[in-house]
Amino acid sequence: MSTEVAFNGAQHRYEIHVDGTLAGFTEAREGEDGVLVFPHTIILDAFEGQGLGKVLVGRALDDVRAQGRTIDPQCPYVRGFVERNREYGDLVA
Repeated sequence: MSTEVAFNGAQHRYEIHVDGTLAGFTEAREGEDGVLVFPHTIILDAFEGQGLGKVLVGRALDDVRAQGRTIDPQCPYVRGFVERNREYGDLVA
């Protein structure tokens, strides 16, 4: 199984593809002062239970860090991910 995470600027979201098929996404919208707001995360039913949410959010936050930006984790999944993975705590605006 090959997974790829990439930002889709037209849709304002990070997407995860499994073997070339869209498996889910986490929205990332521009907020105030350049903060990225993460309001919603979805893993499609056919791909649930495979740990893809963790992969998706982890890689999205790695990309945010590489850009030197911060986040507003409004999505309960993203907020919980940051709480469980304290190394991402510095990204919260």
